[in-house]
Amino acid sequence: MRPLRWVKWVVALGLVMALSACSTLPVIVPDMAPAASPVQIDGAHGPLSTARSREILARLQQGSAASNIFERHLVLEQAVSASPLLGGNRVQLLEDGPDTYRAMFAAIEAARDHINMETYILEDDEVGRRFANALIGKQRQGVAVNLIYDSVGTLGTSAEFLQHLRDSGIRTLEFNPVNPLAAKAGWTVNQRDHRKLLIVDGRSAFVGGVNISSVYSGGSFSRPSAVRPGRALPWRDTHLQIDGPVVAEFQKLFLDTWHRQKGEPLSPRAFFPQLQPQGRAVVRAIGSSPDDAFSVIYVTLLSAINSAETEVMLTNAYFVPDPQLLEALKAAVARGVDVRLMLPGTTDSALVFHAGRSHYDDLLRGGVKIFERRNALMHSKTALIDGVWSTVGSTNLDWRSFLHNEEVNAVILGMEFGERMRAAFERDVSQSEQITLEQWKRRSIDLRVMELFSRLWQYWL
Repeated sequence: MRPLRWVKWVVALGLVMALSACSTLPVIVPDMAPAASPVQIDGAHGPLSTARSREILARLQQGSAASNIFERHLVLEQAVSASPLLGGNRVQLLEDGPDTYRAMFAAIEAARDHINMETYILEDDEVGRRFANALIGKQRQGVAVNLIYDSVGTLGTSAEFLQHLRDSGIRTLEFNPVNPLAAKAGWTVNQRDHRKLLIVDGRSAFVGGVNISSVYSGGSFSRPSAVRPGRALPWRDTHLQIDGPVVAEFQKLFLDTWHRQKGEPLSPRAFFPQLQPQGRAVVRAIGSSPDDAFSVIYVTLLSAINSAETEVMLTNAYFVPDPQLLEALKAAVARGVDVRLMLPGTTDSALVFHAGRSHYDDLLRGGVKIFERRNALMHSKTALIDGVWSTVGSTNLDWRSFLHNEEVNAVILGMEFGERMRAAFERDVSQSEQITLEQWKRRSIDLRVMELFSRLWQYWL
């Protein structure tokens, strides 16, 4: 999310308000899942036996105090998600834009068959032009390049920039065009494609919160003294590079969006090559769409929080929780779970920022610990639960992500990756301020008024 020119923002907000349907979030209840069945893990060559699946889950759980997370939660996740839980993957945690872009450019340079890219924001700036040049270069080498970009997310991107990509042979698809005359799949301007997904040769997938923009050019772990007054803050984000069998599931999500949006026919390519094990990580690809009956990501996250036994660590850029999420967090604290939220101390969206803060009093009284990141604009969307269940993706903890956006997340099981997630969370804590209840009660009347006003709009933000 980036600030738009004010006129475009007013127009977009007006359209959203006018066209929002009365969508609701599903109520997550203990009996939502069918009768417990063994959790199934698939390998590179198909489903593993029940015994082998249990063996892998037991290995992943070793050293953790959690037990329920691998029983109750995974059964529900398996019931609601059409995507399999796949073993044999290698997952690299990418912190910040520079690391993410380096890995992306290396993968693009190595592409030999195709590149499928889906993004909310594609800026016509230094970073955007670097990506454009890299993609155009591969297209000229005979690599098929297909690009989905969101219409609202690219309102500030010049038409000439996008036309240059098309003129170079890249197939592009504008998701839900703001202009109704350009819409091929019906005019549903309130539904946005917020996914950030790059798939190279059907073998490597990149997924997370990083858009294509120069706001990510600087690292976000500089010493506080290195952040110059008056200078724009660097953006702090999290992304993944995944290699292995689960890449095929991310590929399916990209192709499904392309077809639902009635993109032009894609040239025949090896979109689903035979994938061999690349590591030991067990991963599930989860996509959510407003076209679905409910957000699978929402159901999965609520299930994980409700199943938590020791800790919940959530990092999120745009935190505007619905009542059910609020109650799940407080209920976890009440049963002895350490619940910590890492949220922005500065934002690019004042309404979202203050709408989220309007819930601080309730959360703090319920025992939830809240940290606000300083010296960077927090844009990550991650969770770590009981040290063994992690997710990284594009999904914010707000009504828009759960009801109106196309989103994509990866769920990763195991303590090894969980420790990397914990280390990243603790690094953010070291550069954050903890918000206490006593401190919060002393905030100014101006802030209270802004919170009250912003909260009125939380469904549409």
